[in-house]
Amino acid sequence: MMSRVKGIAALLTSLAVTACTVFPAPEAPRVMSLGTVEQVERLTPRRPQSLRVDTPLASEPLNGTRILTSPSPHEIQTYSLARWRDSAPVLIRDHLIDTLRQSEGLTNVVTDTSPASTDLTLISELSAFHAEQRNGKTEVIIELHTEVLDNRSRKSLCVRDRRLSQAADSGELDDVVRSFGAAANRLSKETVIWVYNCLTDD
Repeated sequence: MMSRVKGIAALLTSLAVTACTVFPAPEAPRVMSLGTVEQVERLTPRRPQSLRVDTPLASEPLNGTRILTSPSPHEIQTYSLARWRDSAPVLIRDHLIDTLRQSEGLTNVVTDTSPASTDLTLISELSAFHAEQRNGKTEVIIELHTEVLDNRSRKSLCVRDRRLSQAADSGELDDVVRSFGAAANRLSKETVIWVYNCLTDD
């Protein structure tokens, strides 16, 4: 009886080991970024205000790290085995901050995690950050609502809605990610000039 139990135990152990070796370990997801910010033209004269850039508000699934694609107007899918290095709102925030700092158009630009006090805040809402497949072509869509807020009066100095698209060479992940980067660069450059002009007109 004892030998039979030992035999069964040995068989189960063998099956367990076999199961571990037959099925390969799942592939680790690729971690993607928007790439480096393109060189920005320096804005002069420098404005005396300091600016805090808040992380854009976003709802599910835009506030996550999955790379989204929309094969039809009523469906959202994700690219498997890949994700963004951070949530989409944080990616947009960081891109905006890098571009604003490069432009040197303001005295100081800080993130919303900084304890520093500022004159102004750039608040925003992200309502689109995905790839779309339409008529056999792929394009990236980013939609951002932005406001420049005076921190002392709590008044919105300027308000802007921007929806832009960037064509991708294909629906493959690498081509789509490159298009996300290009779209983010366009959006950031436009936003920097818009903020600068808002303060100039104020």
